[in-house]
Amino acid sequence: MRHMILRLFINAAALWFVDFLFSGIWFESTGALIVTAIVFGLLNAFIKPLLLILTLPINILTLGLFTFVVNAVILELADWWVDSFFVDGFVTALLASIVISLVSIFLSSILYEE
Repeated sequence: MRHMILRLFINAAALWFVDFLFSGIWFESTGALIVTAIVFGLLNAFIKPLLLILTLPINILTLGLFTFVVNAVILELADWWVDSFFVDGFVTALLASIVISLVSIFLSSILYEE
């Protein structure tokens, strides 16, 4: 349970940071941010592994960089499912997915105990 709450916090913080950083991503409210973090976490848990398996050959050819495209698709799916969360386009989603990955790695390294 603690791991899920921590993961939710990390997702919310990363999404808040890209909202702050990019003008093409925004939330209508703090509640929308929390709902988006939950949906984003569920998509990462259930849909992302399937997408990674389906795109494995191209991911191998690009030395893993195609994972950022998969992350952008997950972000676009979250935009599609959450009415009060908006992403202006795929390029914005792609850049935001890179930032979200970096913020998640940074916060995970700080918050998770070894």
